[in-house]
Amino acid sequence: MTTNYSHSKSPLIYGWEDVTYPLILNDTMIKIINKPFKDEESLGVLNSYVRKWFTSNFSELTPPQKFSFKLISERENILITAPTGSGKTMSAFVSILNELFNKSLNGKLDNKIYCLYISPLKALNNDILRNLEKPLEGIYNMIREDKGIDIVKGNIKSVSIGVRTGDTEAKERRKQLTSPPNILVTTPESLAILLNSTSFIKNLDSLEYVVIDEIHELANNKRGVHLSLSLERLDNIIGKHVNRVGLSATLYPLEEAAKFLVGYENGKPRSCYIVDASWSKKLSVKSISPVKDMLYSTGEQIESAIYKDINEIIKKSKTTLIFTNTRSGTERVVFNLKKRFNYTDEEVGAHHSSLSRGSRFKIEEDLKKGNLKCAVSSTSLELGVDIGDIDNVVQLGSPKSVTRAIQRIGRSGHSFREIAKGEIIVVNRDDLVECSIMLDAALKRHLDSFSIPMNALDVLAQHIVGMAITKEWDVDEAYNLIKQAYPYNSLEKNDFMSLLNYLAGNYVGLESRHIYGKIWYDEEKQKFGKRGMFIRVIYMLNLGTIPDSVSISVYNKDTNSIIGSLEEGFLVRLKPGDIFTLGGKLYKFEYSKGMSCYVSDASSKTPTIPPWFSETLPLSYELAVEIGEFRRNFSKLIKPYLKYSKPKLKKIVSGDLLPKEVNTYLSKLPINEYAKYAIMGYFTEQELFAGVVPNDKLMLIEFTNDEVKDENYLIFHSLYGRRINDTLSRLIAMVLGKMLNEDIGTMVNDNGFVLLIGGHKITQQLIKKLMDNIIEEDAYQLLSANINNTELMKRKFRQIASRSFMILRNYKGNKISVLRQQISSNLILKAVEEIDPNFPIIKETYREILNDVMDLPRTEYLLKQIKQKKLKYKFINTPSPSPFAHSMLTYGHTDIVMMKDRKDYLIQLHKLVMHRLIERKII
Repeated sequence: MTTNYSHSKSPLIYGWEDVTYPLILNDTMIKIINKPFKDEESLGVLNSYVRKWFTSNFSELTPPQKFSFKLISERENILITAPTGSGKTMSAFVSILNELFNKSLNGKLDNKIYCLYISPLKALNNDILRNLEKPLEGIYNMIREDKGIDIVKGNIKSVSIGVRTGDTEAKERRKQLTSPPNILVTTPESLAILLNSTSFIKNLDSLEYVVIDEIHELANNKRGVHLSLSLERLDNIIGKHVNRVGLSATLYPLEEAAKFLVGYENGKPRSCYIVDASWSKKLSVKSISPVKDMLYSTGEQIESAIYKDINEIIKKSKTTLIFTNTRSGTERVVFNLKKRFNYTDEEVGAHHSSLSRGSRFKIEEDLKKGNLKCAVSSTSLELGVDIGDIDNVVQLGSPKSVTRAIQRIGRSGHSFREIAKGEIIVVNRDDLVECSIMLDAALKRHLDSFSIPMNALDVLAQHIVGMAITKEWDVDEAYNLIKQAYPYNSLEKNDFMSLLNYLAGNYVGLESRHIYGKIWYDEEKQKFGKRGMFIRVIYMLNLGTIPDSVSISVYNKDTNSIIGSLEEGFLVRLKPGDIFTLGGKLYKFEYSKGMSCYVSDASSKTPTIPPWFSETLPLSYELAVEIGEFRRNFSKLIKPYLKYSKPKLKKIVSGDLLPKEVNTYLSKLPINEYAKYAIMGYFTEQELFAGVVPNDKLMLIEFTNDEVKDENYLIFHSLYGRRINDTLSRLIAMVLGKMLNEDIGTMVNDNGFVLLIGGHKITQQLIKKLMDNIIEEDAYQLLSANINNTELMKRKFRQIASRSFMILRNYKGNKISVLRQQISSNLILKAVEEIDPNFPIIKETYREILNDVMDLPRTEYLLKQIKQKKLKYKFINTPSPSPFAHSMLTYGHTDIVMMKDRKDYLIQLHKLVMHRLIERKII
């Protein structure tokens, strides 16, 4: 297994004349085109009216346009990746509009849909509608002035555009049925509905182009998988391959994205050109430590320093966009800006998914008009909704991936010739290192990879039903069509057949659970088709991949009194015994029942999971490895300075001394002065106290006693991101639990995980035996046993069973509550486990949990590296937790109510470190 990590050294898009054209990747039909066409060639493909409109509205072609105009005019599939403000929309549409106006000028523009534009966001669809109405009107007016008489006679028509989403009114839908727009703007879900609309599908028989926007947002989840199948079905229905144009912000690997876009034919990827203009906009970025001393500055001092920095940025900029990582954080920042600096509601506003559509739309419009000084968002403004000119982007806390940092910061500098400016403000030392390396990686053009869910059986079940509704299918014909979608190019025939048998009701025992066949399947003739008169209605009312969201009521199990509520996404992460905060108090999770969660007052004072755990994104594996590499190189650099005299070492640790060579090294990173001293002090403390810094080649295993909490911990410093650490911690806790004959609690974060081992003592011999056992275990079998009967399994099974039409969310227009769905799901799960442990819906539940929620493939790779001694581990026994362990131990305290407790805990842990260093006469 190799790490998907881009170390691109390509120059900016201009000056690529010496690169061979085109560059073919891996002997496939995927080609990266690096040499732009001359402007005259690009503009030469346009008719006189479109060309005149374009040149009168734009002074020059942007980098992606120098490639796309000609390629799209030649009917090539094309993937365009470029930052905000680089003219992506016009890159895709100018040649398409040109072709449609050519049809109009020749009297051949019918009431048909020639172009589909598909976006994951309804708001983005409305933006595209507005943005295309201007060129459509402008070009048509030029034609009208020149050919007035033909316009009057109706020989030349205007190119029409319309939007169709779940919000489209019935009147507009009826109009589109009889008089469809030439360009239809829609969503993946609406397209899936249209494919099974017998009255509408005829309007797509002249389709020539499909434009898919925000591919980076679709390709790594099941919405994108669903769309990929819809596109193959669309080609099949209209009897030809429709040219596909993909638009995306920065993403990697491009070859995978291109395959996702165009699919397969005859076992090979279809032809696709890649236009990589990702780096056509310059970056100006910095990681900021707001105070000199992150540990001993008071909470108020740090908060005041943060808001002082933010306010100075706001005052210098016309418009500032601030990203927090949680919705509660967004509201807190808006409140503080208004309270501290007297900003009004007209100057500062919040934008996140919990707000009403009207509230979000107002913020978007105010930004576009330049009325807002500052907008604060969780994640909802990082996608391509048009928000006008942003001067500066501020990120509070780590965005957890290089790609996401670039996407967010790239929202500033609306023109491609402007500089995208951004700062990340951090409040702890681990985040400081993480964000410094993240921004350095961005400047070096390193990117994280996205991951496509492969062979998702629940999404496939939906499409098999949809296909059966349209006609009677030969089994092999359907199987071959499905394999043309890239996420299913490796689909096993056995998995496909098991789905057919499930959907046909051929598993004995399902009907007793009210699970009936949706299709018929003739095994002898190897054909299948729809079953029953209501199946079309069931399909239309239940398709889609986004699970129902629901709030879970929390009760004290002893008093049965209600305490509050949790999001279901948080509940699925809980294991019995987990400690979390709610309303500023600590509770232990006991069990759940339906939509209720039962807890008891916590005897422990150490939360094992923060309350916003479900909201935050995990650290990307590629960035984690990059940070690990920095740790290894920097700890090697500072080794000579560990021999300094005690007064000098004390100055380094306290942030008052920075050796010249270290200053030179750290000055290469995009960080402020405070950050340099903080990083040097942090690493020096770890080296002096533990004698080793964990890194990408060395996993540190630390047995320690926490005098503050009076608990023993086994800490694994495994900097690989939360998904891998979640997987690895479960494996190790299960094996160690068997060895010690005790249930082992865990605390997991991006930098590693902590095992709560009670009064047990851990030795070097025990760790060797533990690691020897781990690398010989069947990780899949062990984890499958671990997650069976957990909240994660129960809730994920419900969502996957719902996608598979095993449990219906809507029956004949009646919405079925999530509570009722969950109760049915629990009963069905037990039944199908008895019928067949490899039942396709169970198999998909395990696949999603182990591959999409966790990261079993990479975890297995790391275990293999340990076995081959390419990844080493070292065991140490420390009298108190080492500095690099402190953030892991305090991870669960990051609720806003407990921030003071966390601060006090961090200071106590740090004082223990300093006491030991003084006691050992090191400083």
